[in-house]
Amino acid sequence: MASGVFDILHTGHISYLEQAKAAGDELVVVVACDETVRKRKHEPITPEDMRLRIIQSLKPVDRAVIGGTGDFFDTLKDIRPDIIMLGYDQTFDEAELEAKLKEKGFRTKVMRAGQCSDDLSGTRRIVRKIIESLGASQ
Repeated sequence: MASGVFDILHTGHISYLEQAKAAGDELVVVVACDETVRKRKHEPITPEDMRLRIIQSLKPVDRAVIGGTGDFFDTLKDIRPDIIMLGYDQTFDEAELEAKLKEKGFRTKVMRAGQCSDDLSGTRRIVRKIIESLGASQ
């Protein structure tokens, strides 16, 4: 399982999903719902249904779902992943998450993807470059 916002899809997302797929047999991706994105990050640029459709169309993805607004572990109960692949920049601590999973009865391994080396592999970097480009052209 992999999860994320996936707002403005970029090569960092592709690298993350390819690494997640390579770690197991089937890749289920949880796309953060708009409410969660607003609470934890920013106003989403693209709505959750659009982000879900884009992620579903990607080659490494076997199935994608929109995450809930409640407890992260509620979503896990439905998916029951053997492995959770964290993005290189996600703030979870692998050991702490694995301990919480074990405590709740999951036998799930937690792994972390490596960082993509592409220059524009982050949504915020892309947005900054667009803003800079628009400012330079005026």
